[in-house]
Amino acid sequence: MRHVWITGAGRGIGAAIALAFAKEGANLSLSGRSVATLNAQKKILEQSSPSVKVHLSVMDLADTDSVMAAYRSNQGALGPVDILINNAGQAVSQPFAKTDMALWQQMLSVNLTGTYLCIQAALPDLLSAGAQGKAARIVNIASTAGLKGYAYVSAYAAAKHGVMGLTRSLALELARKGVTVNAICPGFTETDMVLESIANIVAKTGQSEAQAREALVAQNPQKKMIQPEEVAQCVMWLCSEAATSVNGQAIAIDGGETM
Repeated sequence: MRHVWITGAGRGIGAAIALAFAKEGANLSLSGRSVATLNAQKKILEQSSPSVKVHLSVMDLADTDSVMAAYRSNQGALGPVDILINNAGQAVSQPFAKTDMALWQQMLSVNLTGTYLCIQAALPDLLSAGAQGKAARIVNIASTAGLKGYAYVSAYAAAKHGVMGLTRSLALELARKGVTVNAICPGFTETDMVLESIANIVAKTGQSEAQAREALVAQNPQKKMIQPEEVAQCVMWLCSEAATSVNGQAIAIDGGETM
């Protein structure tokens, strides 16, 4: 029984990933900032997969002690971690000239340092799993902002580019140790984060919600929002035996935007 640790697991992409793993019978450690959101997701998982084991750990990604406490709680409840899904993230829009040090540090802490901290915590377990011949996996949910630039989110884009550098470098270090490291880079996805972006566009430009949504959708050549379930299915493939030789990759799910 695989133990999967998912960060940002209470909603959006993280919730879709948790549901996909629950249907496959994995044991799940779900981390996030809101205990209420995590509890709601746990109920959904238990209703859809009554035999699933779900452990919850409230965690602040920007705090080293909080991340380590969450990891120890997860390990104590469900044993060593076999798969780590770094999904938690945050995007705040601001022109570069108005991007102060507090915002810069916030974007780096949540999107890049948080990923680093979770990997550091779980790595001994993952190396042990790899040595035992298990499908040990690290999957970082990055963004198309890790592959290209976007105006007004320079700090977020810098952090996600950092995630890509971390992914590729660590993949090389672990290539012969039974652990693969990959990143998925979704385009604009039907999540609360995108809803917040739409609200921000409305507030700052006076556009209607429909117009703001259309502006985001227009960046996808398929003219649609990515669905969280699409990202989840890609994660499931990367964590399968079929993807044993897939390592250090950035898989864009964006309708062709970054090709």
